[in-house]
Amino acid sequence: MPLSVQLGLLCAVMTALGSIVGFFLKHKGAVNAPPVEWRRPLHSTIELFRSPIYAIGCVVATTSWGFHVAALSLAPISVVQSVIAGGLVLVTVVADRIFGQSVTRREWITVGLTAAGLAFLAATLEGTTDSAHASYDGVAFGSVLAVTTVGALVLAARNGASGPALAVSAGLLWAGSDMTIKALSNHSDLGILVIFHPYAFIILIWSLVGLLVSAKSLQLGPAVPVIALTSATANILTIAAGPVIFQEPLPADTGALLVRLFAFALVIIAAAMTPPPGGELERA
Repeated sequence: MPLSVQLGLLCAVMTALGSIVGFFLKHKGAVNAPPVEWRRPLHSTIELFRSPIYAIGCVVATTSWGFHVAALSLAPISVVQSVIAGGLVLVTVVADRIFGQSVTRREWITVGLTAAGLAFLAATLEGTTDSAHASYDGVAFGSVLAVTTVGALVLAARNGASGPALAVSAGLLWAGSDMTIKALSNHSDLGILVIFHPYAFIILIWSLVGLLVSAKSLQLGPAVPVIALTSATANILTIAAGPVIFQEPLPADTGALLVRLFAFALVIIAAAMTPPPGGELERA
């Protein structure tokens, strides 16, 4: 495995740890802020940042995002996202041990199934760590970005959208941003001018809109399922983008393909187990 890929995986580990801590800090701040209003996005953003703990959470998340950009530039997207996805297993531990939130048995099982599914996905990624795999299919990239963006907006625009629905919406937007970061890394020959590439604006807008949608999802809660759904949605889509968009090799044998299908099934089952609003889980 090239040294650059190894450094990318180290950055992915840092991303996983930082994103989870950032999520919980943002949750503590968001639940005490006025409800996010779609018609007043700037006002809602300002109100959120009036909370010091939310602002700290965003600083932690932004630092984590910086490691994520580095990871995507150095290593294959599916491998990076699998490492980050492994951090999901820490969600319940961090919630219970550090932030003092009550975690139900159903939450432990749901997050455990999600982490197990993504771990099985990681087990089928042989042959993808020989390079960064940054070249991409423009048609596939544009199509996936369009579908995920429309899906995110439809979920967010629904009347009475729940915390879990908005969590999926935020995950779709961040998946689009992550795929665009990876695509932009293929244009490194532009040097500093890369910041003026159209993809750079997509990354900025999708990330900021995703941040606002995520804040609303954290306000509606419950925290653990919402955080797990956001992370799982973003991770599973970006893992799938590896072979679909960035020409990363698929498993060569039938057994590995079946394992990959089983992994996707576990993640879907975990998502289906997420309690509806007003269910057995109480807002933290």
